[in-house]
Amino acid sequence: MAHFIEDIKAGLDRDPATKTGFELVLTSPGLHAIWNYRIAHAIWGARLHILARMFGNVARFFTGIEIHPGATIGRRFVIDHGTGIVIGETAIIGDDVLMYHGVTLGGVVNAPVKRHPTIGNRVILGANSIVLGDISIGDDSKIGAGAIVVKDLPAGKVAVAPIATIR
Repeated sequence: MAHFIEDIKAGLDRDPATKTGFELVLTSPGLHAIWNYRIAHAIWGARLHILARMFGNVARFFTGIEIHPGATIGRRFVIDHGTGIVIGETAIIGDDVLMYHGVTLGGVVNAPVKRHPTIGNRVILGANSIVLGDISIGDDSKIGAGAIVVKDLPAGKVAVAPIATIR
C-alpha cells in the first residue's frame, strides 16, 4: 500500500497540471499503467506468466502504455501523458524516474538474455526517446525528446537528438 501512496505523491509533485490526488487517481493513464504493472509483476513473480501477460494486455488496451510484467521498476516512477510507451521484459528502471510519452526501452537481440536497458535513479526520459539494448543510463541523467541512445550514458549526463535543420 505504501507504494501506491508514494506513486500518488510523486505524480502530484511532477505534474503541475494535476491539482489533487483524487484527480490523479481518476484521470492519469500513467498512474493506472504503473499500478497495473505492480499487480502484473507480482503475478509474474508467482510464475503465472500467461496470466500476468494477459493482465498487462488489458492495461495496454485502456492506457496505450505497454509495460512487460517481467520488467523491474523502482519506486516513485512517474509516466507523464504516456501514450505509446513500451518497456521491455528485461528493462530495469530505478527510483524517481520521470518518463514522457512515446518512450521505448527496447531490445536489440532476440534471445532469452538481458536485452533491455537499465535506467538509473532520478533519470528523465524525454518524449519519443528510444533507449535500445542492454545498456546503462546513469543516475541523474537526462535523455532529450527524440534522442536515440544505444550506448551507456554516464551519470549526470544529457543525451539530445540532432537539432532540426530548416531547408
